[in-house]
Amino acid sequence: MATRVFGHVTVTTPDLDEPGLYLANIDTLDSPRGIVQDFSFKGADLRSLDLADTRLITGRIAEVHSQRVEFRTLNLHDVEISGSDLRSVRWNESRLTRVVLRDCKLMGAALDGLVLDDVLFENCRFDYATFDRIRATGPVVFTGCVLTEAVFSDCDLSGVVFSDCALRLAEFGGGRYRDTDLRGNDLSTLRGVAHLAKVRIDHTRQADLVHALVNELDITVGDD
Repeated sequence: MATRVFGHVTVTTPDLDEPGLYLANIDTLDSPRGIVQDFSFKGADLRSLDLADTRLITGRIAEVHSQRVEFRTLNLHDVEISGSDLRSVRWNESRLTRVVLRDCKLMGAALDGLVLDDVLFENCRFDYATFDRIRATGPVVFTGCVLTEAVFSDCDLSGVVFSDCALRLAEFGGGRYRDTDLRGNDLSTLRGVAHLAKVRIDHTRQADLVHALVNELDITVGDD
């Protein structure tokens, strides 16, 4: 397995080019058995993509475009998703293990009840997305992602790394954020700062959080 290091976190990623591994080209992710394994699903332009009670194991999803996406109990293991535009995503009650999402658009996505272990989100767009009851049970990294006005609520993001992300007006609601690593990001417009107990930040970003807190509490600063 390949690994990537981000600060204090090492993410194990799927090695889909290892010798002896053959990925069969498929034209659908549906399976009557509920399992799709050793696969490559590429270049699909879909009106909708609905999957439920399905396991995707060892494979690639690339350049998939769908106008509407509904995933329910869709569990991924050793899967890479890249260059895809997944619109109106509703993804519920699923587990992702050794998964990479790279150069994907999930703008306005609603992610609820996902369990993440060794997951890397790289250069993805999550503008206006909602993350509800997301739980990191292992290494999780967002790097180079756009999370404009994204909302996190009732999540356990303990130890999660946000690296070089756009967090403009991102909101962190109640949850667990121990050792969540926010270093290397502009934090000046964050919302829900009071919930971010025990996170990690740069010394140079302390003023960002003060600025965000002043704005959130609508405090007037002046000498008169």
